[in-house]
Amino acid sequence: MARVILFNKPFGVLSQFTDKGNADTPRATLSDFIDVPGVYPAGRLDRDSEGLLVLTDDGRLQARIASPKFKRPKTYLVQVEGTPAPDQLEALRKGVTLKDGPTRPARCVAIDPPDLWPRIPPVRFRKTVPDAWLEMTITEGRNRQVRRMCAHVGLPCLRLVRWSVGDWTLDGIAPGKWREA
Repeated sequence: MARVILFNKPFGVLSQFTDKGNADTPRATLSDFIDVPGVYPAGRLDRDSEGLLVLTDDGRLQARIASPKFKRPKTYLVQVEGTPAPDQLEALRKGVTLKDGPTRPARCVAIDPPDLWPRIPPVRFRKTVPDAWLEMTITEGRNRQVRRMCAHVGLPCLRLVRWSVGDWTLDGIAPGKWREA
């Protein structure tokens, strides 16, 4: 039976076990949090994003989770700069055309600020610029896709937290902690 680990990746942590790109200034990696041999991330989560990272020891499961062809939904809580207008939300729902082509439609709704842990470092606060929260579900997973989609419609992303992948969620998992699925 496949081993599946659900990890709440903190801001600033690389989604890999080693940091090959920066010998002068080591960066936090999965090995700083997870000491389980033989598991690997199924997909990636950018260093400046937080939230659910699924790891497994099953290569076929890893491919099914990470590959866009399986259309596994991934839900994100997204803090954006500005106040979303109905046409901006509708554009995200229909899908937008990025430099690497059109995206699939996203499920996207404005939400009240979620009850999340504080981010370290905190998101920069600006008195004169409002912010808002969206819940977005995509079925692809291109490089920085949610950030690029939001920026495309004029809503720059301030904080991005992946809340779920398929039926797996972050519920009850503190930042930097993991549990078996």
